[in-house]
Amino acid sequence: MSLDQHHYAATVTWTGNRGTGTSSYRDYGRDHDIEFAGLPTLKGSADPTFRGDPHRYNPEQLLLAALAQCHMLSYLHVAAQNGVVVTAYSDRAEGVMRLNRDGSGEFTSVTLHPQVSVADPAHAEIAQSLHTRANQLCFIARSVNFPVHHEPTTDVASAPVQG
Repeated sequence: MSLDQHHYAATVTWTGNRGTGTSSYRDYGRDHDIEFAGLPTLKGSADPTFRGDPHRYNPEQLLLAALAQCHMLSYLHVAAQNGVVVTAYSDRAEGVMRLNRDGSGEFTSVTLHPQVSVADPAHAEIAQSLHTRANQLCFIARSVNFPVHHEPTTDVASAPVQG
C-alpha cells in the first residue's frame, strides 16, 4: 500500500421501504444502515426536520463528529510532537447549515470548542496555539468547502486560558 494514498469503503443500505418504495415523499422511511468492515453497524436516518428518526444518526451529525474527531486526533499528534502532555480533551462542536429555496443546502461553518487539559502550566500557551497547526493537518477540515473555526480553552490546574 502506498503511504500517500489510503482507500476507505463503506456500505450504506436503505432499510426504509415501507412496502411501496418511494411512491410519495411521505410513504418511505429514511432509515439506513452504515457499515464498515469489522465494525458495528451505525443506524442512520435523516434529520427529524426531513422526516428522519431522531433516535438514529443523521449525515449532518456524522459530518460534525468527523470534523471534531479529526481535529482532536490532529491536535493530540501535534501536542505529542511538541512535548505538550495532554491529560484530557473534549469538544462541543457546532455547525450551521443553510437550506436553499431549491431544496438544496450546505454547511456554512463549523465551530469547534475544544477543552484541553495539560499537565505542565508552562505549556498552556503553546497548547493553545497548537490548534492552528492541528487544523492545518486535519484531513477532514482540509476536505470541506466551509470554514472550520476554533474557540479552544486550555486548563492548567483549573486555571482556564482563553484564546
